[in-house]
Amino acid sequence: MRRFVIGQAKNLIDQTRRRPPQPHHHNNLRLLSLLRPPASDTTPVSSPRLFSSSSSDMSGSDSSTSSLPVTLDSINPKVLKCEYAVRGEIVSIAQRLQDDLKTNKDAYPFDEIIYCNIGNPQSLGQQPITFFREVLALCSHTALLDESATHGLFSSDSIDRAWKILDQIPGKATGAYSHSQGIKGLRDAIAAGIEARDGFPADPNDIFMTDGASPGVHMMMQLLISSEKDGILCPIPQYPLYSASIALHGGSLVPYYLDEASGWGLEISELKKQLEDAKSKGITVRALAVINPGNPTGQVLSEENQRDIVDFCKKEGLVLLADEVYQENVYVPDKKFHSFKKVARSMGYGEKDISLVSFQSISKGYYGECGKRGGYMEVTGFTSDVREQIYKVASVNLCSNISGQILASLVMSPPKPGDDSYDSYIAEKEGILSSLATRAKTLEEALNKLEGVTCNRAEGAMYLFPCINLPQKAIAAAEAAKTAPDAFYCKRLLNATGIVVVPGSGFRQVPGTWHFRCTILPQEDKIPAIVNRLTEFHKSFMDEFRD
Repeated sequence: MRRFVIGQAKNLIDQTRRRPPQPHHHNNLRLLSLLRPPASDTTPVSSPRLFSSSSSDMSGSDSSTSSLPVTLDSINPKVLKCEYAVRGEIVSIAQRLQDDLKTNKDAYPFDEIIYCNIGNPQSLGQQPITFFREVLALCSHTALLDESATHGLFSSDSIDRAWKILDQIPGKATGAYSHSQGIKGLRDAIAAGIEARDGFPADPNDIFMTDGASPGVHMMMQLLISSEKDGILCPIPQYPLYSASIALHGGSLVPYYLDEASGWGLEISELKKQLEDAKSKGITVRALAVINPGNPTGQVLSEENQRDIVDFCKKEGLVLLADEVYQENVYVPDKKFHSFKKVARSMGYGEKDISLVSFQSISKGYYGECGKRGGYMEVTGFTSDVREQIYKVASVNLCSNISGQILASLVMSPPKPGDDSYDSYIAEKEGILSSLATRAKTLEEALNKLEGVTCNRAEGAMYLFPCINLPQKAIAAAEAAKTAPDAFYCKRLLNATGIVVVPGSGFRQVPGTWHFRCTILPQEDKIPAIVNRLTEFHKSFMDEFRD
């Protein structure tokens, strides 16, 4: 019965999605004109709509002429310093284009905006894992558990798991606050999952459940940074969460550059060099942030490299901040994910030897539950009095949301062989990861065929980060437009194709090099069109600006 109902629902969804495609329109305007804002509000509807970062429908006066009490001059300067390119200027332009497409379809050479700027899988068509959603539904609407029809609609193990979770929540109240670290029974499940993954003990009291991984990163920055004299070693290119969080908390980002020529390798000699340089400037480096698998670069660290990193942190007395949210996203047979905790414990380092904070999220992997905002950090190697301070900071936010907590526990304790949902769960998981690997390879090959573009292989995560060798004329045009050359390229790409990517300058990069980050998340049936649009645009761009 359950399979029949779900099958009927999927058929209905498929029928809804099979709408006739919108006509793909083309116009011959040069792309530079598309970057200019509309000349006036009297632009005829039939004329092409032109968007740039200066186009806006926001009302209100400029701060410089406002008599209101809050102006750019009076707000916290740390906020002004903070930047987050993943949802920055180009995305704002894309959103305005998307709104305009609804009423001015004929004005553009594309019929949809494809958001390749952010790791948001379900927004691009990835389906949630059935077992996870069944358990969440039953926990959210507990009356379903008393209905006889539920046993025909839901798997038996999802019903059993929902009861088990609810029994751990006082009053079975999933709308109530929980313990500030998260529901104890759910932390037990996560600790058991970590132990099964690593082969070393995990303590549920080390788990702090968070609304995604980002709040955990912010919490550790609050703990470690007291002034601009406190530094955090961060990879370059880096995920802008780190630079933004460091800026908001008034610290100094100490960059270490990944080696693009060696597949975005992390060299210990580079860490040592940057550490000494920071010390010479009077900066006390407090922690080393490592993203593995890498964002935006997609590399997967070798276990040997991880051992060297652990030794470096041990020797220099640094907290190791291990961003491991892409641990399920490894696509090449010669690489495997190893948690930094597993590596440290296998080297004989225990709680008293190294301070390590590991971050995990339900937003990535094969689950992609970004909007549910769930995750956790595992905090090890801190004294009890410091842990009390971490708990105090967590308690200021009361608790993370309960739906996210439930999903985080499910991610770390999915169905096992013999469970009713196991076969369908494995099929869904492997189907998603296999498709992601295929998409990554297809896009990587397409990018490497473009003139002046080189792209390292996507070993893991959800992104490609190709290097673009831009002609000098294009760089000069970007300078004239007062924008970074890779941002200039990305704006032109957006206005010509509707494809949204993020310029490498938003992630920082080796000076004089230019990149962009593109997700591998659009569904497989959209990849050929993306490749064709990108290829045609790039040829036109290079022909226009060829030196």
